[in-house]
Amino acid sequence: MADSSFDIVSKVERQEVDNALNQAAKEISQRYDFKGTGASISWSGEKILMEANGEERVKAILDIFQSKLIKRGISLKSLDAGEPQLSGKEYKIFATIEEGISQENAKKVAKIIRDEGPKGVKAQVQGEELRVSSKSRDDLQAVQALIKGKDLDFAVQFANYR
Repeated sequence: MADSSFDIVSKVERQEVDNALNQAAKEISQRYDFKGTGASISWSGEKILMEANGEERVKAILDIFQSKLIKRGISLKSLDAGEPQLSGKEYKIFATIEEGISQENAKKVAKIIRDEGPKGVKAQVQGEELRVSSKSRDDLQAVQALIKGKDLDFAVQFANYR
């Protein structure tokens, strides 16, 4: 019988991020405390740009955006937000959405699986994802539970379970 396998990936649905951003922009435009402050959130190329006329307000915009991401099921570990920067009279925060598992993070996860996972489970790095295979599906489920239990500094999903 062939080995069963699944992939550990770090992907973000771009449409869900777009929806969260639109919801945050709508809330900002309707809230009384943001009236007349030039507060906004929008795409700036591949980055997300948050602007306001005060440091506290721009942090509040980031907070609103994070809450919208959570409601849409997107892990905050995939959001990389910078510090507020003063640009003229405006404060700005640039944020990016991180996708893919870096080589060093993939090696860390593979080491966790080798050291703490069931015997006979193989993990191999394939580009920006990690393929985990085993003869036993129960072992694969144990590996998934192990990875979910670890507090990794990046978001992971499980795909192509066969």
